[in-house]
Amino acid sequence: QVQLVESGGGLVQAGGSLRLSCAASGSIFSINAMGWYRQAPGKQRELVASITNGGITNYSDSVKGRFTISRDNAKNTVYLQMNRLKPEDTAVYYCNARGTWPATFSSWGQGTQVTVSS
Repeated sequence: QVQLVESGGGLVQAGGSLRLSCAASGSIFSINAMGWYRQAPGKQRELVASITNGGITNYSDSVKGRFTISRDNAKNTVYLQMNRLKPEDTAVYYCNARGTWPATFSSWGQGTQVTVSS
């Protein structure tokens, strides 16, 4: 079992920055990749960024060049640095961890609200 706790959301003006954190606990060794997803009202949850154990990152086109995902293995924490925020970035942001031991799993955090005012 992997447990995830997000923090760092809040209200920011357009053009501002926020950093989200996701602390993982439990069966850390079983995680293959972690990522950030977001869900805006009335929309489907979408991938924002992901990072593998090998450090390979992936970003959605809408955030490339503005957001950066990183990880601190010593702290079992993944970060999402969000710069040049736009009102359309407003959503609940969820942390996700995926692995394949002892069986394929996908764990989610409780979500953190990010609101960008224009």
